[in-house]
Amino acid sequence: MNDIIISLQNISAEYDGEKVIDKLNLDIRDHEFVTFLGPSGCGKTTTLRIIGGFIEPTEGDVFFEGEKINGLPPFKRNVNTVFQRYALFPHLDVYGNIAFGLKQKKVPKDEIRARVSRMLKLVNLEGYETRKVDQLSGGQQQRVAIARALINEPKVLLLDEPLGALDLKLRKEMQLELKRIQQTLGITFVYVTHDQEEALTMSDRVLVMRRGEILQTGSPEDIYNEPINAFVADFIGESNIVDGIMLEDYLVEFAGVQFECVDAGFDPMEDVDVVIRPEDFKMVEPEEGQIKGKVESITFKGVHFEIIMDGHGYKWMIHSTQSREVGAMIGLTLTPDDIHIMHKMKEDEV
Repeated sequence: MNDIIISLQNISAEYDGEKVIDKLNLDIRDHEFVTFLGPSGCGKTTTLRIIGGFIEPTEGDVFFEGEKINGLPPFKRNVNTVFQRYALFPHLDVYGNIAFGLKQKKVPKDEIRARVSRMLKLVNLEGYETRKVDQLSGGQQQRVAIARALINEPKVLLLDEPLGALDLKLRKEMQLELKRIQQTLGITFVYVTHDQEEALTMSDRVLVMRRGEILQTGSPEDIYNEPINAFVADFIGESNIVDGIMLEDYLVEFAGVQFECVDAGFDPMEDVDVVIRPEDFKMVEPEEGQIKGKVESITFKGVHFEIIMDGHGYKWMIHSTQSREVGAMIGLTLTPDDIHIMHKMKEDEV
């Protein structure tokens, strides 16, 4: 059985003659939580708006459940959208905002009441029916916007940076809330963000975009642990990215030291980027370290210390639950699994 609900085939889009999406191909599965992740201007919101019908691609086709929907207006697509600005109606209460779409469709009052009740329970706003939206917190307003979008029972919910206006604590709470809602309903969520924590927390699959292209797609674990290039590694979490030489399969040299690694398939003596996550370093006594250096700074981050060490010509970032004194000499060790090798990015990709 084909479980592809949305298919984008050779999609391109232009603004003022400038191409912002270039021959993008993507399949999104039913019941999936997919997140477009990337910096501003990478094309992620444009892609979302093409799915929603707000923008027509200059090239390519959009399919929904196997049917081509190019030219179909947003209100005729089985898709609803939640934007960063919730666009709630200030003159209506919570009930009126959520029920608005059903009233426009002239759904019977009893059915409207039942469906609004279900939505209020889903988004944890029971008892708020008569509250004016300007009396709600930012998080509560967002829940109203989500309920209003979901009450029409779309097969796909599009979310364009909906947490951007919230403070950090509320944003973290709503990340978990959105994932719960998606799992409860079992529908497809397509989410846009530039926040890597949001993407890693909520998604079944993350699509990292840059300059109108999808650089890498995979589970949050795959994207974090096996980035395809230095851009992805740097965008998803913090990384030490240094120059290296792939001496042969499973053997790399960087910082003047040879290390065993788990990568193969590179040319002998190929220049490569070496990526090491700060949490993968193990701190040891200087004489035991593969890399040695002096602690330049230390910052307490709550769950760990962030240590900057100067050694072997680089400034190394280390995350550790152990502290060290500024000026102390330390050593660092790595296992083969801690070292990620990738091809050098071309100049036009940097």
